[in-house]
Amino acid sequence: MRILKILLLGLVVSCSSEKVTNEESYTVNSPENNVAVNFFLSPEGQPMYSVAYHNKAVIDTSKLSFELINAPELKSNFQVTKTEDLAADETWEMAWGEQRTVRNHYKGLKVYLEERSDLKRKMNLIFKVYDDGIGFRYEFPEQENLKEVLIKDEHTQFQLTGDHIVWWQPGDWDIYEHLYNTSTVSGIDAISKRNHQDLAQTTIPENAVNTPVTMKAEDGVHMSFHEAALLDYAGMTLKVNTDDLSLESNLVGSANHDYKVKRTTPFATPWRTIQLADDAAGLISSKLIVNLNEPNKLGDVSWFTPMKYVGIWWEMHLGKSTWDMSASQDMNSFTKASKPHGKHGATTENAKHYIDFAAENNIKGLLVEGWNTGWEHWIGFEDREGVFDFVTPYPDYDLEEVVEYGKEKGVQLIMHHETSAAPRTYEQQQDTAYALMKKLDIHSVKSGYVGKIIPKGEYHHGQWMVNQYNNAAFKAAKYEVAVNAHEPIKATGLRRTYPNIISREGLRGQEFNAWATDGGNPPEHLPIIAFTRMLAGPIDYTPGIFNIKLDPYKSENQVNTTIAQQLALYVVIYSPIQMAADLPEFYEGQPGLQFIRDVGVDWEQTKVLNGEVGDYVTIAREEKETGNWFLGSISDENARDVEVKLDFLDKDADYKVTLYKDGKNAHWNDNPTDMEVETLYVDSSSTLKLHLAPGGGAAISFMKM
Repeated sequence: MRILKILLLGLVVSCSSEKVTNEESYTVNSPENNVAVNFFLSPEGQPMYSVAYHNKAVIDTSKLSFELINAPELKSNFQVTKTEDLAADETWEMAWGEQRTVRNHYKGLKVYLEERSDLKRKMNLIFKVYDDGIGFRYEFPEQENLKEVLIKDEHTQFQLTGDHIVWWQPGDWDIYEHLYNTSTVSGIDAISKRNHQDLAQTTIPENAVNTPVTMKAEDGVHMSFHEAALLDYAGMTLKVNTDDLSLESNLVGSANHDYKVKRTTPFATPWRTIQLADDAAGLISSKLIVNLNEPNKLGDVSWFTPMKYVGIWWEMHLGKSTWDMSASQDMNSFTKASKPHGKHGATTENAKHYIDFAAENNIKGLLVEGWNTGWEHWIGFEDREGVFDFVTPYPDYDLEEVVEYGKEKGVQLIMHHETSAAPRTYEQQQDTAYALMKKLDIHSVKSGYVGKIIPKGEYHHGQWMVNQYNNAAFKAAKYEVAVNAHEPIKATGLRRTYPNIISREGLRGQEFNAWATDGGNPPEHLPIIAFTRMLAGPIDYTPGIFNIKLDPYKSENQVNTTIAQQLALYVVIYSPIQMAADLPEFYEGQPGLQFIRDVGVDWEQTKVLNGEVGDYVTIAREEKETGNWFLGSISDENARDVEVKLDFLDKDADYKVTLYKDGKNAHWNDNPTDMEVETLYVDSSSTLKLHLAPGGGAAISFMKM
């Protein structure tokens, strides 16, 4: 049968023969032939694949199968009954993001498989091959002999071709707040990372890694393994076989049942992804993860505005104030009989103080944590069901007055919902909580899930919680509410389909610098994060700490960067919401505050100028509408010199440049506040030479003249 190609709105779909084919293998190449995927069946009828990049194997022969509960495994005895060639070349617009438009350009293959046995169960494999990587997923069509599918485990193998350098964190079923480690694949030891004293919850069942996990081969090729479109399925860790240098999917499970995923046909799994690049910078430029998600299902989301914000938050981590109002440990809500301890942070007066500071400094949002009753009994207790409600303020916080005061000053309130890892309580109250937000014209919420999940036996990254996180966001959209989740499930590009999923934590954040017992986040932390966690999606990292040594509150802790690096993070670590996290008093008289006032949060385009994983990175972004550019460059514990060509600037314009750079004696530990500000005038033919101090950085604004 001849191939029929249909062109519709930039999308090409090719349909081919339906008869059984006896071809041994099927190869699909990316549009520019950078990447090739070969699919074939073993002599036993087991699905297998391999991947080449620039005609060199990067994934050797790898097996694909499923282990089921109360049913034979889906592993072998398959035959190919039909194939379809797929292709697309379309451009879509991000509601907000690192760039305005994204090109979705791939070639693909859909393989229809059926068992030769009497059951004749069907399973399809869909490959999409881009010039910067691949995504593939399993599809289970509706069928008589496979209706309810109980997946004990998915066995998707990635057979590596060498003992690559890898930047990894343990495959924790509960948290992504471990530091990244650097080793060879054979040196991965996730078990040694169990029982970290600074984590609220942690479960590491075996030697596996969380995704994204990034690697560098001996020839310099960089690759990162992750997943896209995680919906109604368990999160995927990757089990490490240090002997044969392979990775294999290991789904997050539950102590409450034998299966890890329960689905009814028809359904599809998340995409299994491999991003590929000639260098580290190419990984950040990739849009493979969002491209593998479906288009926007919400339509116009202009009710959410990307913004900078301040918050009653950092002061609690410093110990200046508290989330709770009362010293009472009574699990009931606050009453007049309780004894206020005088350190409550979320007061009407304090909120107005932050609003005044925000309004004076081009900051459009205010986050208030600890505003609602229940904080006296939220952590450290086994029974946390019903602790919080999400509409009742403490007596010293007038929610409506704060909202109105903010409106007068042009500052929006950001709501806070801490679930204390009791998601059933939260689920029962979501409609009421979101309705209150809509009534008060509040359009974004930071949610939290600190602690061990209730019901006991469920984990943060299992199927049950994946659905809790996603359903909270889906419901929020109906009330025009955007969600920034902390202690979340991983980002998998759903922001394309549901643009109200704006940001999330999902990493070891800034707050660890205030109280971690292991010295906080080392200088290499963020130069690793940019090439690992950030590949998954936006990060609410909360930069902008100027009081680096945390005096007088936490003199035993500190932030392990220079002030110049804290400014550079507004550009390097992407999020459509960026916090000026320090206390207002520590910004007084600081020249670096001007960069926070000026820097954008929503971008026309992004250029990754250079970088090496764990060492340094330089990123420039053009702000939407204004044509102004901002650049951030950060380094690990080593000083380095970076040369930046400005050929990304508009060739027909001149720019006034303000450069916030490390001073001559700057050092993340010895002299972190040494910073110089320089004014220059440049155009696209100019070149800047930057010196980054140990743990330092540079932040630059390019204002179009």
